[in-house]
Amino acid sequence: MSKVYFSTWRGESINNIGKPDDQWEESAYNLPEQYDSARNAKAFIGWDGVALFQGDIDVVRLAMEYAAQYQVYSEACGRCALGRWGGRILYDLMDKIARGEGAVSDLEHLKEVSATMQITSKCEIGKTVPTPLLDLMTHFESEFMDLIENQKPSKHYNLEDISYIAKITAPCTDACPTHVDIPGYIEGVRDLRFDDSLKATRQTMPLAHTCGRVCPHPCEDECRRTNLDEPISIMALKRLGADYETDHGFEFFHPAKAKKPTGKKVAVIGAGPAGLTTAYYLALEGVHCDVYEDLPVLGGEVAVGVPEYRMPIDKYNQDIAAVADLGVNFITNSRVNADMMRQFEKDYDAVMVSVGTRLSKKVRCNNERPEIEGYWGAIEMLDQVNLWDKYGIGERVDLTGKTIVCVGGGFTSMDVVRCSIRAGAKKVYMIYRRDEKTIIRNTTYEEYHEAVEEGVEFLFHSAVEEMVDEDDVLKTLKINKFELVPDPDGGRAQLVKIEGADYTIDADFLIPAVSQAADLDLLPEEWELEMTSWGTIKTNGKDYMTSRKGIFASGDCEYGPMTIVNAVGQAKRGASVISRYVETGEITLTDDEIMEDHLRKIKVYDKKEKITGWLAGIPREHAEVLDVDERKDNNR
Repeated sequence: MSKVYFSTWRGESINNIGKPDDQWEESAYNLPEQYDSARNAKAFIGWDGVALFQGDIDVVRLAMEYAAQYQVYSEACGRCALGRWGGRILYDLMDKIARGEGAVSDLEHLKEVSATMQITSKCEIGKTVPTPLLDLMTHFESEFMDLIENQKPSKHYNLEDISYIAKITAPCTDACPTHVDIPGYIEGVRDLRFDDSLKATRQTMPLAHTCGRVCPHPCEDECRRTNLDEPISIMALKRLGADYETDHGFEFFHPAKAKKPTGKKVAVIGAGPAGLTTAYYLALEGVHCDVYEDLPVLGGEVAVGVPEYRMPIDKYNQDIAAVADLGVNFITNSRVNADMMRQFEKDYDAVMVSVGTRLSKKVRCNNERPEIEGYWGAIEMLDQVNLWDKYGIGERVDLTGKTIVCVGGGFTSMDVVRCSIRAGAKKVYMIYRRDEKTIIRNTTYEEYHEAVEEGVEFLFHSAVEEMVDEDDVLKTLKINKFELVPDPDGGRAQLVKIEGADYTIDADFLIPAVSQAADLDLLPEEWELEMTSWGTIKTNGKDYMTSRKGIFASGDCEYGPMTIVNAVGQAKRGASVISRYVETGEITLTDDEIMEDHLRKIKVYDKKEKITGWLAGIPREHAEVLDVDERKDNNR
């Protein structure tokens, strides 16, 4: 709910003009009436209408500035005449009226062009830009006519101390934690300009190979195409630019040339997605980065946790090479401790902590003891599998003839059970307290159904009550069965144990993959960094600085186990903040970043929107997957 002076946002009609403040009707939407901690917003204008938060608004200049921003976009795009020329007409005529040289015919022409653009523009930006302009011309016609009849400029036309801040987005871009220019890279693919596609991706996402393969693609959940038929295969399209670069041996298509060295340097702890992203964007800003990695290889949990069949290491190494290409210095086999952190604080201008969550949490069942043979943490299991499969380090995991039981319901547990199939296991179970729908939401539809095809048996609404061993060797597991009981008060349904429904299964290995925790022994005790109730490093979730000035955190250690794209999104923002902090000593967000946060609250995507027009629905294209018999015993 926002307090507004006037609003047409999403079809609402709120007019508090002339009413006392205490009688103002509020907007039903969470509009950004407070821009940041120091400034209140005066107006918000966008694809769904306009909202004024106070009365002293120059609505004509507001409309002109909005049209000016669209003109810049439409000139750069140039894909349809209506968008390109319409954008120029909207701005030219709005500016003409605002400076006091307009005519009634100009106002009529504006309305005509706006209506035409709404019907015929090629893209949704061209269709929606006229919406708030028409709202303003309709509801504030007297102000437009006053300028025309008296040939005078609008009241704020020549004022330079008023900021008009613009941002272009889309539902898919807004849903992406890294705010990738998804329309941009898809247009690049369509035009067979894969270099442009990759540059658009790398503006905010350096790991194009990786997130083109193992991203949970929240963007597809908010693709407007869903309102017509099915979402576009956004994730799979992302990898095409990266594959083009790699397959043809081109030099890296960075989104910009790295700036000259600033003389500033930052220590990054952890070479996983968050650490790599931090280093990439700081290097583009001319800031030197030393990245310290505990493992003997680079890439963090994606390298040693995500299986080869899902994330080929040669592809991931190309993403890492793109980071190194900017001059980033990597130090492997370097486990950072508290003494090193104390020294880093003295030697570096800032420190980014991006360590992963590599401590497997317990199932919390009876007789759960690490010393039992057959009890194997998910992180340790996946480390051994992937270090051998990807690097030839250690020993090959052979589970021939064994029965594996994994407890979990996320990506890590999916990796465990599918790796177990490939290691020759006789039988593989996944035990999960919730249902099929929830496990698909936690991972992806494809991941779940491919696991089922390969032979994984999912035991839903179940939990391990007890491990049964003989002389510290696992033999069986006692399983409780639950049912989902609706809350009579309308709350979340509760899992209730079904009495008498317990059963046992034979098991050679129990692999807990319920969650992971971060090992944060590297943090000096005397720093007394503020922590969350989950045992992670607390930040405000916007600039990613900790409670100690100059020490930042992003990724799993800041939030807990998260997806790659979420870790990258945090690190991208953190790197942006650090690039300014090392120069000024101040923590600031750009207008673009502030607007990102506002737009996420407003909700760019309306899943109830009805899409109409001549275009019929067509089936979604899916990337080809090897037949189950071709893939289940190898890493293809």
